[in-house]
Amino acid sequence: MQFNVLKCHGSGNDFILINEYEKSLFTEQQRIVLSNIFCNRNGILGADGILFFQSSKTADGKMRIFNSDGSEAEICGNGLRCVGRFACELLDKDSVILETLKGYSQVIKDTDIYENIPTYQAELNTISLLETEQQLFANDLLFNTINMPNPHLVAIVDDISDSELEKVGQLANKSPAKFPNGTNVNFCKIINSNSIYVRTYERGVGLTNSCGSGMSASALTTCLLGYNSFNESINVYNHGGLVICTPKLTDRDKYSVFLSGNATFMFRNSIKFEFSNLDDITQYFGKVFVDEIQNYGRFIEHFDKVMFN
Repeated sequence: MQFNVLKCHGSGNDFILINEYEKSLFTEQQRIVLSNIFCNRNGILGADGILFFQSSKTADGKMRIFNSDGSEAEICGNGLRCVGRFACELLDKDSVILETLKGYSQVIKDTDIYENIPTYQAELNTISLLETEQQLFANDLLFNTINMPNPHLVAIVDDISDSELEKVGQLANKSPAKFPNGTNVNFCKIINSNSIYVRTYERGVGLTNSCGSGMSASALTTCLLGYNSFNESINVYNHGGLVICTPKLTDRDKYSVFLSGNATFMFRNSIKFEFSNLDDITQYFGKVFVDEIQNYGRFIEHFDKVMFN
């Protein structure tokens, strides 16, 4: 079989996007196989996950996200922006409603976060708070537990240690009694008023450049703990760039986070192979989005100067 793939990223969180809007191309087992093969960093593509854009009976389209280990996630904030852009361009709209595994999200074309950076805003609204400032592991960290609806732990830290984050992330995802479905773990550092830095250990992936739902959960946590205020924009810096999160208390104990950031296309290729012979895969190169890649590079240089100079 032969099909097209689009490599894209949101804040350095990269994906392979496959269009199934007209018809379904794969079985559920084949989606797992594709995730294992194509997300492999030592393989022909490499990515944090695969985004499948499908039709929906109740929305403009449907997004499914499979992690690199083949597991399916409830939602993906960075992926929503990428699929939202793809859907808007395909359907010739500036706003779409996307069905996800646990609900619906509106994605709209937003003001560019930086010059010539395609920017989209996704609303995360299926949010439930479970516990606040709870000690869960044998360390001094206090964690807030939030479902976005995918599960997240958020700890406010003075300094972010990748080794400590990875240690906690691996431990949490090997603790089925505490986290039967696994969990994402986020370390959040307060930079100043309305600015934070977030690093995420993503369930099913590991350390990532960024995690949209994790940054949203972290921004929401800073409002719940009084570091920031609801209804105000928060600059969320991450390993792969910058997003803007606006947490809102929409009703009594009901929350939404509006996540705005880049949706960058990198290249579009065609893949030919058969599931009966996975060792014989041919990739036909199509279009490289050179301008978008270079523009995002300039954006990174700009915020590095703002952050570290």
